Amino acid sequence: MAVLLTCQEPPTALGGCMAMLLTCHEPPAALSAFMAMLMVCQEPPTTLSTFMAMLMVCQEPPPTLSTFMAMMMVCQEPPTAQTCCVAVLMVCQGPALSAALSPLPVGEQDRIPSWGDLEVIYPEVGDVSCSYIPKCHGYRQKLSEEWSKPRVRYPWAKKNKKYVLVMVDPDCPNRANPRQRFWRHWLVTDILGSDLRVGKIKGKVLTDYGRPKPSRYSGYHRYQFRLYRQPQHQTISLSSDEQQSLGTWDLKDFVEDFHLGHPVASTQFLTKHYKD
Repeated sequence: MAVLLTCQEPPTALGGCMAMLLTCHEPPAALSAFMAMLMVCQEPPTTLSTFMAMLMVCQEPPPTLSTFMAMMMVCQEPPTAQTCCVAVLMVCQGPALSAALSPLPVGEQDRIPSWGDLEVIYPEVGDVSCSYIPKCHGYRQKLSEEWSKPRVRYPWAKKNKKYVLVMVDPDCPNRANPRQRFWRHWLVTDILGSDLRVGKIKGKVLTDYGRPKPSRYSGYHRYQFRLYRQPQHQTISLSSDEQQSLGTWDLKDFVEDFHLGHPVASTQFLTKHYKD
Protein backbone atom coordinates (compact mmCIF):
# COMPACT_ATOMS: atom_id res chain seq x y z
CA MET A 1 0.00 0.00 0.00
CA ALA A 2 2.83 2.40 0.78
CA VAL A 3 4.25 1.85 -2.69
CA LEU A 4 0.85 2.50 -4.24
CA LEU A 5 0.62 5.78 -2.34
CA THR A 6 4.06 6.97 -3.50
CA CYS A 7 3.72 6.18 -7.21
CA GLN A 8 1.60 7.93 -9.79
CA GLU A 9 0.86 4.74 -11.73
CA PRO A 10 -0.59 2.24 -9.19
CA PRO A 11 -1.05 -0.75 -11.54
CA THR A 12 2.52 -0.52 -12.83
CA ALA A 13 3.85 0.02 -9.32
CA LEU A 14 1.91 -3.00 -8.06
CA GLY A 15 3.31 -5.13 -10.88
CA GLY A 16 6.79 -3.89 -10.10
CA CYS A 17 6.46 -4.76 -6.42
CA MET A 18 5.16 -8.22 -7.19
CA ALA A 19 7.99 -8.84 -9.64
CA MET A 20 10.50 -7.71 -7.03
CA LEU A 21 9.06 -10.04 -4.39
CA LEU A 22 9.21 -12.93 -6.83
CA THR A 23 12.79 -12.34 -8.00
CA CYS A 24 14.48 -11.53 -4.68
CA HIS A 25 15.44 -13.95 -1.97
CA GLU A 26 14.93 -11.36 0.75
CA PRO A 27 11.61 -9.62 -0.03
CA PRO A 28 11.46 -7.34 3.06
CA ALA A 29 14.98 -5.97 2.47
CA ALA A 30 14.25 -5.50 -1.21
CA LEU A 31 11.00 -3.73 -0.40
CA SER A 32 12.78 -1.42 2.07
CA ALA A 33 15.38 -0.55 -0.55
CA PHE A 34 12.64 0.14 -3.07
CA MET A 35 10.74 2.37 -0.68
CA ALA A 36 13.90 4.27 0.24
CA MET A 37 14.59 4.97 -3.40
CA LEU A 38 11.05 6.17 -4.03
CA MET A 39 11.36 8.57 -1.10
CA VAL A 40 14.61 10.21 -2.28
CA CYS A 41 13.79 10.50 -5.98
CA GLN A 42 11.53 13.09 -7.50
CA GLU A 43 10.19 10.92 -10.31
CA PRO A 44 8.70 7.72 -8.85
CA PRO A 45 7.43 6.27 -12.16
CA THR A 46 10.83 6.73 -13.82
CA THR A 47 12.52 5.26 -10.80
CA LEU A 48 10.18 2.30 -10.94
CA SER A 49 11.03 1.70 -14.61
CA THR A 50 14.73 1.91 -13.84
CA PHE A 51 14.45 -0.50 -10.95
CA MET A 52 12.44 -3.00 -12.97
CA ALA A 53 14.94 -2.80 -15.82
CA MET A 54 17.72 -3.60 -13.38
CA LEU A 55 15.86 -6.63 -12.02
CA MET A 56 15.21 -7.91 -15.54
CA VAL A 57 18.81 -7.72 -16.80
CA CYS A 58 20.61 -8.93 -13.65
CA GLN A 59 20.82 -12.47 -12.41
CA GLU A 60 21.56 -11.52 -8.80
CA PRO A 61 18.81 -9.12 -7.68
CA PRO A 62 19.71 -8.76 -3.96
CA PRO A 63 23.36 -7.70 -4.58
CA THR A 64 22.17 -5.39 -7.31
CA LEU A 65 19.70 -3.75 -4.94
CA SER A 66 22.41 -3.19 -2.36
CA THR A 67 24.75 -1.75 -4.96
CA PHE A 68 22.10 0.61 -6.29
CA MET A 69 21.38 1.91 -2.82
CA ALA A 70 25.10 2.35 -2.20
CA MET A 71 25.39 4.47 -5.33
CA MET A 72 22.47 6.59 -4.17
CA MET A 73 24.15 7.11 -0.78
CA VAL A 74 27.40 8.39 -2.32
CA CYS A 75 25.64 11.35 -3.93
CA GLN A 76 23.78 14.25 -2.40
CA GLU A 77 21.72 14.78 -5.53
CA PRO A 78 19.45 11.71 -6.00
CA PRO A 79 18.29 12.59 -9.54
CA THR A 80 21.94 12.72 -10.66
CA ALA A 81 22.61 9.36 -9.05
CA GLN A 82 19.53 7.98 -10.77
CA THR A 83 20.81 9.19 -14.14
CA CYS A 84 24.13 7.49 -13.54
CA CYS A 85 22.45 4.18 -12.80
CA VAL A 86 20.45 4.45 -15.99
CA ALA A 87 23.68 5.04 -17.92
CA VAL A 88 25.23 1.92 -16.41
CA LEU A 89 22.19 -0.08 -17.40
CA MET A 90 22.38 1.20 -20.96
CA VAL A 91 26.03 0.29 -21.57
CA CYS A 92 26.11 -3.13 -19.82
CA GLN A 93 24.37 -6.29 -20.87
CA GLY A 94 22.96 -9.21 -18.93
CA PRO A 95 25.28 -11.04 -16.53
CA ALA A 96 28.12 -8.62 -17.28
CA LEU A 97 26.15 -5.98 -15.41
CA SER A 98 25.94 -8.14 -12.31
CA ALA A 99 29.71 -8.55 -12.34
CA ALA A 100 30.27 -4.85 -12.96
CA LEU A 101 28.01 -3.76 -10.12
CA SER A 102 30.13 -5.30 -7.39
CA PRO A 103 29.47 -3.83 -3.94
CA LEU A 104 31.00 -0.37 -3.71
CA PRO A 105 32.83 0.54 -0.49
CA VAL A 106 30.81 3.46 0.76
CA GLY A 107 31.42 5.59 3.80
CA GLU A 108 32.08 9.12 4.91
CA GLN A 109 35.48 8.97 3.24
CA ASP A 110 33.72 8.49 -0.12
CA ARG A 111 31.75 11.68 0.12
CA ILE A 112 32.49 15.10 -1.23
CA PRO A 113 29.78 17.73 -1.55
CA SER A 114 28.38 17.08 -5.02
CA TRP A 115 26.20 19.75 -6.52
CA GLY A 116 25.70 22.02 -9.48
CA ASP A 117 24.91 19.40 -12.15
CA LEU A 118 28.55 19.12 -13.20
CA GLU A 119 28.81 16.51 -15.96
CA VAL A 120 31.93 14.46 -16.71
CA ILE A 121 31.45 12.69 -20.02
CA TYR A 122 33.66 9.90 -21.36
CA PRO A 123 33.23 7.91 -24.61
CA GLU A 124 30.89 4.91 -24.50
CA VAL A 125 29.84 5.32 -20.85
CA GLY A 126 28.58 8.91 -20.95
CA ASP A 127 28.28 10.97 -17.79
CA VAL A 128 30.10 9.25 -14.91
CA SER A 129 29.36 11.87 -12.25
CA CYS A 130 28.61 10.37 -8.83
CA SER A 131 29.23 6.90 -10.19
CA TYR A 132 32.00 4.42 -10.77
CA ILE A 133 33.48 2.90 -13.89
CA PRO A 134 32.19 -0.63 -14.51
CA LYS A 135 34.66 -3.36 -15.40
CA CYS A 136 32.48 -4.80 -18.15
CA HIS A 137 33.46 -4.16 -21.78
CA GLY A 138 36.96 -3.16 -20.68
CA TYR A 139 35.83 0.31 -19.61
CA ARG A 140 38.35 0.61 -16.78
CA GLN A 141 41.22 -0.31 -19.05
CA LYS A 142 40.03 2.12 -21.71
CA LEU A 143 39.80 4.87 -19.09
CA SER A 144 43.41 4.22 -18.05
CA GLU A 145 44.98 3.61 -21.45
CA GLU A 146 42.84 4.91 -24.34
CA TRP A 147 40.32 7.61 -23.59
CA SER A 148 41.52 11.18 -23.69
CA LYS A 149 40.25 13.96 -21.46
CA PRO A 150 36.50 13.94 -20.81
CA ARG A 151 34.02 16.57 -21.80
CA VAL A 152 33.13 18.55 -18.70
CA ARG A 153 29.89 20.45 -18.90
CA TYR A 154 28.36 22.91 -16.48
CA PRO A 155 24.98 24.12 -17.80
CA TRP A 156 24.68 26.92 -15.23
CA ALA A 157 27.95 28.66 -16.08
CA LYS A 158 27.76 32.44 -16.53
CA LYS A 159 28.64 33.09 -20.15
CA ASN A 160 30.83 36.12 -19.48
CA LYS A 161 32.64 34.68 -16.45
CA LYS A 162 35.80 32.58 -16.23
CA TYR A 163 36.25 29.34 -14.33
CA VAL A 164 38.97 27.07 -12.95
CA LEU A 165 38.67 23.28 -13.30
CA VAL A 166 40.57 20.96 -10.98
CA MET A 167 40.75 17.15 -11.19
CA VAL A 168 42.50 15.36 -8.32
CA ASP A 169 42.94 11.93 -6.78
CA PRO A 170 42.83 12.10 -2.94
CA ASP A 171 43.58 8.37 -2.61
CA CYS A 172 47.12 8.18 -3.95
CA PRO A 173 48.82 5.73 -3.65
CA ASN A 174 45.97 4.05 -1.77
CA ARG A 175 43.13 4.97 0.53
CA ALA A 176 44.70 3.40 3.60
CA ASN A 177 47.78 5.60 3.31
CA PRO A 178 47.13 8.54 0.97
CA ARG A 179 50.55 10.10 1.53
CA GLN A 180 50.53 11.69 -1.94
CA ARG A 181 47.16 13.42 -1.55
CA PHE A 182 46.28 15.32 -3.66
CA TRP A 183 47.52 13.92 -6.97
CA ARG A 184 46.83 16.52 -9.62
CA HIS A 185 45.38 15.04 -12.80
CA TRP A 186 44.18 18.14 -14.59
CA LEU A 187 44.19 21.88 -13.99
CA VAL A 188 42.77 24.44 -16.41
CA THR A 189 42.12 28.12 -15.74
CA ASP A 190 40.47 30.94 -17.73
CA ILE A 191 37.67 28.71 -19.02
CA LEU A 192 34.91 30.81 -20.49
CA GLY A 193 31.45 30.11 -19.16
CA SER A 194 30.06 30.00 -22.70
CA ASP A 195 32.44 27.12 -23.50
CA LEU A 196 31.78 25.36 -20.23
CA ARG A 197 28.07 25.32 -20.94
CA VAL A 198 28.64 23.11 -23.99
CA GLY A 199 31.40 20.97 -22.53
CA LYS A 200 34.42 22.62 -24.13
CA ILE A 201 37.36 22.94 -21.76
CA LYS A 202 39.43 25.62 -23.43
CA GLY A 203 41.65 27.88 -21.41
CA LYS A 204 45.09 28.07 -19.88
CA VAL A 205 46.28 24.52 -19.16
CA LEU A 206 48.49 24.46 -16.07
CA THR A 207 48.49 20.65 -15.84
CA ASP A 208 47.78 18.45 -18.84
CA TYR A 209 45.12 15.80 -18.40
CA GLY A 210 46.51 12.63 -16.86
CA ARG A 211 44.49 9.45 -17.24
CA PRO A 212 43.35 7.75 -14.03
CA LYS A 213 45.78 4.88 -13.43
CA PRO A 214 45.27 3.44 -9.96
CA SER A 215 47.98 1.00 -8.91
CA ARG A 216 47.29 -2.71 -8.80
CA TYR A 217 45.71 -3.88 -5.55
CA SER A 218 45.28 -0.30 -4.30
CA GLY A 219 41.49 -0.55 -4.29
CA TYR A 220 39.07 2.11 -5.40
CA HIS A 221 40.30 5.64 -6.02
CA ARG A 222 38.10 8.71 -6.09
CA TYR A 223 38.65 11.10 -8.98
CA GLN A 224 37.24 14.43 -7.97
CA PHE A 225 36.31 17.38 -10.17
CA ARG A 226 35.96 20.81 -8.62
CA LEU A 227 34.87 23.87 -10.54
CA TYR A 228 35.66 27.34 -9.19
CA ARG A 229 34.60 30.80 -10.31
CA GLN A 230 37.81 32.63 -11.25
CA PRO A 231 38.06 36.10 -9.68
CA GLN A 232 38.06 38.91 -12.20
CA HIS A 233 41.53 40.02 -13.34
CA GLN A 234 43.11 37.18 -11.33
CA THR A 235 46.08 35.45 -12.99
CA ILE A 236 46.46 31.91 -11.68
CA SER A 237 49.69 29.93 -11.84
CA LEU A 238 51.62 27.09 -10.22
CA SER A 239 54.87 27.58 -8.35
CA SER A 240 58.05 26.02 -9.71
CA ASP A 241 57.85 23.30 -7.06
CA GLU A 242 54.24 22.54 -7.96
CA GLN A 243 55.13 22.33 -11.64
CA GLN A 244 57.80 19.72 -10.93
CA SER A 245 55.53 17.38 -8.99
CA LEU A 246 51.94 16.23 -9.43
CA GLY A 247 51.64 14.51 -6.07
CA THR A 248 51.25 15.88 -2.54
CA TRP A 249 49.62 18.99 -3.93
CA ASP A 250 48.19 21.34 -1.34
CA LEU A 251 44.85 22.06 -2.91
CA LYS A 252 43.64 24.07 0.08
CA ASP A 253 46.57 26.47 -0.15
CA PHE A 254 46.09 26.82 -3.90
CA VAL A 255 42.44 27.76 -3.42
CA GLU A 256 43.26 30.22 -0.66
CA ASP A 257 46.21 31.82 -2.49
CA PHE A 258 44.05 32.73 -5.46
CA HIS A 259 40.86 33.50 -3.51
CA LEU A 260 38.82 30.89 -5.34
CA GLY A 261 36.43 30.29 -2.47
CA HIS A 262 34.07 27.34 -2.49
CA PRO A 263 33.49 25.34 -5.69
CA VAL A 264 30.43 26.37 -7.66
CA ALA A 265 30.05 22.70 -8.69
CA SER A 266 31.78 19.45 -7.90
CA THR A 267 31.48 15.72 -8.51
CA GLN A 268 33.51 12.53 -8.54
CA PHE A 269 33.70 9.03 -9.95
CA LEU A 270 35.39 5.91 -8.60
CA THR A 271 37.51 3.28 -10.33
CA LYS A 272 40.30 0.82 -9.61
CA HIS A 273 42.97 -1.03 -11.58
CA TYR A 274 41.34 -2.85 -14.46
CA LYS A 275 42.90 -6.21 -13.50
CA ASP A 276 41.62 -6.11 -9.92
